[in-house]
Amino acid sequence: MRKRPDFLIGTAIVPAGTRRTVNLPVSVLSDHTPVSMSAHIIHGRLDGPTIFVSAGIHGDEVIGVEIVRRLLRSPSMGTVKGTLIVVPIVNTYGFLNHSRYLPDRRDLNRMFPGTETGSLASRLAHIFMTEIVARCDLGIDLHSAAIHRTNYPQIRVSPENPEMRDLANVFGAPIIMQSPVRDGSLRGAAKDLGIDVLLFEAGEGLRFDEFSVRAGVAGILRVLRYKGMVAGKGIAKAKTQPQFCPSSKWLRAPIGGLLRTFKADGDLVRKDDVMASVSDPFGEQEEELLAPFDGIIVGRAVMPIVNEGDAIFHLARVNSVEKVEGKVDDLSAQLSDDPMFDEDEII
Repeated sequence: MRKRPDFLIGTAIVPAGTRRTVNLPVSVLSDHTPVSMSAHIIHGRLDGPTIFVSAGIHGDEVIGVEIVRRLLRSPSMGTVKGTLIVVPIVNTYGFLNHSRYLPDRRDLNRMFPGTETGSLASRLAHIFMTEIVARCDLGIDLHSAAIHRTNYPQIRVSPENPEMRDLANVFGAPIIMQSPVRDGSLRGAAKDLGIDVLLFEAGEGLRFDEFSVRAGVAGILRVLRYKGMVAGKGIAKAKTQPQFCPSSKWLRAPIGGLLRTFKADGDLVRKDDVMASVSDPFGEQEEELLAPFDGIIVGRAVMPIVNEGDAIFHLARVNSVEKVEGKVDDLSAQLSDDPMFDEDEII
């Protein structure tokens, strides 16, 4: 059998049939401390696709880091065909400072593809694009909501990409959101190179939540199995097709004050349902927030104090509440009962 060539990344060599963590130099802090971006390479003995899984582009989005940790501990990682590149923390600066941003206050996910001689954010984006993304056939990028918000597990795909919608169905998160590509985003820069990226959103900044972590691990393993990279043993297919939502809208606080929410993430609501109320501290003024259409809550604020205009609920549109009822609950129950999480979790 012909041996696969070694995988070269940075100054490291990863022989076929081995795995290795590689540190890619990024910069040096003002106190002369070196900063690197670490990637774990699993370079299989047999040919197959090259896929990256990334997390921590926003430094406060830590759920993706835990998803990656569990993925790398999965028994399925012992039989990888092709090459899997896993980067648990892209934005080391933000992660260390519990911040979404880089020290220059730039959002890394608006700086791709970056440049070799630009700002700190631009240089980091350039390193990630050239050393990781450009080597791959497909990517899975893990995110959560910003601090003080939470997202229900969802995959976001571009409107004009039916192949990625099919792959999103394979992933099996409860919700598939149609979401346009933003300028400067990783998805947009990868698309320009002809590389598709699945965007997974779940949970809250600076918080773990078991349901979101399980949804991410299960989804990645399903995609790797579908691509022929890992064996199917122990990886259950989604029993129910995810709910596709063609559009969404943020519902905002009508006044400032104290927020009381009556609906949770993942809840189905009908048009004109009362979702929340906001009142001033004296209770002299109170306004209700009503659902403008039938939908499912895919994101919400978790802070009980709001200013006028603050985003409270992210409501995704559904064509029929009756057809959706039960589908999301079935997917949620499967994640709770999935045997792949039975043994001595949390690992």
